[in-house]
Amino acid sequence: MQDITMQHRYLTGTIRKDLAEKMVFLGGPRQVGKTTLATMIGKEFFHPYQYLNWDSFTDHKTILANTFQANATLLIFDELHKYRNWKNYIKGEYDKHKERYAILITGSARLDVYRKGGDSLQGRYHYYRLHPFSVAELYEKNSSIAPLQKLDFPDLDKDVHAEFETLLLFGGFPEPFLSGKARTLRRWQNQRTERLVREDIRDVQTMRDLSSMQVLVSLLPQRVGSLLSLNALREDLQISHKTIAHWMDILEQFYYQYRIYPFASTAIKSLRKEPKLYLWDWSEVMDEGARLENLVASHLLKFCHFLKDVEGYKTELRYLRDIEGREVDFLVTVDQKPWFAVEVKQSVPKKHVQLQYFGRKLAIPFLFTVVQTQGIDVLQDDVRIMSAEKFLGGLV
Repeated sequence: MQDITMQHRYLTGTIRKDLAEKMVFLGGPRQVGKTTLATMIGKEFFHPYQYLNWDSFTDHKTILANTFQANATLLIFDELHKYRNWKNYIKGEYDKHKERYAILITGSARLDVYRKGGDSLQGRYHYYRLHPFSVAELYEKNSSIAPLQKLDFPDLDKDVHAEFETLLLFGGFPEPFLSGKARTLRRWQNQRTERLVREDIRDVQTMRDLSSMQVLVSLLPQRVGSLLSLNALREDLQISHKTIAHWMDILEQFYYQYRIYPFASTAIKSLRKEPKLYLWDWSEVMDEGARLENLVASHLLKFCHFLKDVEGYKTELRYLRDIEGREVDFLVTVDQKPWFAVEVKQSVPKKHVQLQYFGRKLAIPFLFTVVQTQGIDVLQDDVRIMSAEKFLGGLV
């Protein structure tokens, strides 16, 4: 494995190229490494550059005064979305300075805003979502990926299982992963959730009951991998359905949680509404089976986002469940066509009944059972059973 404290993140090359054409928006969870990646790109490819953080009083004044360094070739705006009029502001600055400066904007909330109201930014930017470290990124494995085709699973180093176990326990966020210490992880988690609710969300949302929002955050890790019932959460918190739905949307907007929805098909009388819940930081999940499932979900989401953000493919991550209760953990689709399905288990199962059922009904080209057991890669009844580290090493 490379020295990941200094390695290029998986989006470095594509962001650098896109900055020559348009603005780049880089979203992602708090402390996932957005600022580090942005400044690294500035140092290596756009020196000199200017970094401006909306949370800094001095930078705040510079932004509003439009007084940028004349010799800079790249302007990096961090947390600019906290400025109420930021969309109109950045549109004006880009239209005025696009021949002089490349512009990179980072933020801990969703920045793909063109579908919403206000002045349109469509056509002026490329949008990326930066994910935590993954198995493939740690080992800098550049697998060949062709949608709807067979995946390539390269042989990994012998120590990959130990690194996989570290990822599973400490999550993929740089600080706790690199420390490898339980004390650091606990303190980091406490600070991250506190700052998420009391700083990030409060700065851009009108929240009257931050303490109840924090209670909601504490309840979600217990529900990972399960069908999400907003009504049950509403009853636990004694708030309205409209409020709990709004709060869940806010937590998704700020990259705390994400929801995966069922794949709709008349061929399987599919369940159509209820999503399954997962966290961006799977280390918060105490149940070992649910944490493994969340880790695989996050790797698959990173894979889908990469193919969509970088290559432009319409990839989606879904799960399979029919009205009779048959279920498979994950399905990756391209242009709404099934590509491969994944069932996650802690050990090798004897049968793959539900995976095979959906495989036949939906003509899914590739079926996988991913297990925590080390060193497994066998084909059984058209289902490829693989150790988690090898399967994830073939993604992004």
